[in-house]
Amino acid sequence: MAATPQNPATPRRKVSRHRGEGQWAAGHFTPLNGNEQFKKDDDGLNVRTRIETIYSKRGFDSIDPNDLRGRMRWWGLYTQRKPGIDGGKTAILEPEELDDEYFMLRVRIDGGRLTTAQLRVIGEISQEFARGTADITDRQNIQYHWIRIEDVPEIWNRLEAVGLSTTEACGDTPRVILGSPVAGIAEDEIIDGTPAIEEIHRRIIGNKAFSNLPRKFKSAISGSPLLDVAHEINDVAFVGVNHPEHGPGFDLWVGGGLSTNPKIGVRLGAWVPLDEVPEVYEGVISVFRDYGYRRLRTRARLKFLVADWGAEKFRQVLEDEYLKRKLVDGPAPAQPVERWRDHVGVHRQQDGRFYVGFAPRVGRVDGATLTKIAELAEAHGSGRVRTTAEQKMIVLDVAESQVDSLVEGLEALDLTVKPSPFRRGTMACTGIEYCKLAIVETKARGSSLIDELERRIPDFDEPITININGCPNACARIQVADIGLKGQLVLDDKGEQVEGFQVHLGGALGLEAGFGRKVRGLKVTSEELPDYVERVLKRFQAEREDGERFATWAARASEEALS
Repeated sequence: MAATPQNPATPRRKVSRHRGEGQWAAGHFTPLNGNEQFKKDDDGLNVRTRIETIYSKRGFDSIDPNDLRGRMRWWGLYTQRKPGIDGGKTAILEPEELDDEYFMLRVRIDGGRLTTAQLRVIGEISQEFARGTADITDRQNIQYHWIRIEDVPEIWNRLEAVGLSTTEACGDTPRVILGSPVAGIAEDEIIDGTPAIEEIHRRIIGNKAFSNLPRKFKSAISGSPLLDVAHEINDVAFVGVNHPEHGPGFDLWVGGGLSTNPKIGVRLGAWVPLDEVPEVYEGVISVFRDYGYRRLRTRARLKFLVADWGAEKFRQVLEDEYLKRKLVDGPAPAQPVERWRDHVGVHRQQDGRFYVGFAPRVGRVDGATLTKIAELAEAHGSGRVRTTAEQKMIVLDVAESQVDSLVEGLEALDLTVKPSPFRRGTMACTGIEYCKLAIVETKARGSSLIDELERRIPDFDEPITININGCPNACARIQVADIGLKGQLVLDDKGEQVEGFQVHLGGALGLEAGFGRKVRGLKVTSEELPDYVERVLKRFQAEREDGERFATWAARASEEALS
């Protein structure tokens, strides 16, 4: 067929060459956004030298903007929110208007594993350099605030002297590896994942082959039947299972994540023995590095690639291109028999000693308290403590004769071993106090909510999770809580804009994992929050069937009952 002649009067349409999704494996190496450009210009790990030799000596104003709001995250540093800026300005102001001249610094604690000597150093740093701040996160880390750039090298020296670091605690990197806080000691453990965590850390963390990923990469490894590391919402997770032929090992999951586009991870149907976990982990993170989407930051997490490819293709690419062998098919993990996954309380260890888990308020502690916890643990015969993925802590290796005395000491610090369901089940992110992305206050709001609910519903004894987030990014896992609260500005009964929350109801992990439902138009102001939660929990008590969980009731309840 002859080509149709083009009318000279018709403007020629500019044809632009499609650049794909920015996947390196497809040959798309040209940086497609500012983040990809600064990572190409200089590896984020290299900023440490500038911090030590230039910025810590010349001060905050000497920091290059691409280091300040980019590469410094590779070493756990974020600028914190300037005080006095309300939530209505969060999305309006430029970064330099939101930035304070102080930093949040995240201490990386893989597997939540700490010695009492390490915990003491963390507490001392908090008191000397961070105005006493030290929050336990839901990824087993500890975060400081009010850190001056001038003090960072000395903080690193002290942390590294006891085997801790902030390496790749933030940034487009392999973040902290979650692990069961009772790995190697729990009586009911399927398999101890600690050797795999240690080997992955040795191979991957600080390795420039994996320090430029499309976005953050979150990992979890646990052999606990309680499923205690939120494996469903990690980029990669290894979950303890018993293979009928090969024995204990791990079930492989990929592609989980929350934020504004939440996805539950998918099983690849593969069983991985303990000694092969590091190799398979390296394969999965390599797939993400090479095939992950780098064009748009909003689609750069592994969950989007997995959603597009599906489990079958992902497994095939992993096996054919990276492992060069087939993985063994294996079973899914069993459903946990317990609702709580935080290990709070007194529990017998494999060796006959006990571990004691306790609940700070919404993960908020301070340096002085951490130092006292270390002293208490040592005074009762323990040299090991753990953080959990639920903002809790555990003291390990306590002799039976020492348990009661340790519990009394913890209770004196307001660290209860027998918390109410509200104290036990309420988590909160950093919130507007320090976070530049936040819209509302969270930590103090969560603490006061606990007090109100304990006073108003003292007979409530069902497991309940209440997760409070200061913005839509879901650092506190709002979509998978019984009651998830997403911070936003709402109108009160006078028509004035105030702090409040969009409500998600009936989310869950472990037992029938899924996301909570949103009731049309259901938003509450911060002041109304205790009234609302009390009302919905009392309706649950009145309407629930025998043994029914809150999430199950919320899925079938009328919108009127949930309002």
